[in-house]
Amino acid sequence: MIETSGVIEKEQGNGFYLVTLEQPEGHQCLCRAAGKLTKFRIKLLAGDKVLVEISPYDLTRGRITYRERNAGGGGPRTGNSKNNARRK
Repeated sequence: MIETSGVIEKEQGNGFYLVTLEQPEGHQCLCRAAGKLTKFRIKLLAGDKVLVEISPYDLTRGRITYRERNAGGGGPRTGNSKNNARRK
């Protein structure tokens, strides 16, 4: 398997994503999310940077194995934290 990084361009539907790869400059690949991403319900959105595994036999299809975290790291938590602590 060939492992390379890329950026999700758009969601095609049925769990497929169009990914533009960085290594062969501008090469586009139709990818599905790997089992662990689906199992843990990790959201994939357009613009996300991802790692893709591609078979050397078919370079037009691949599997998304990892979504890189954003540099910003999200925002502050919202809601009443006192009530959330009591519920646990």
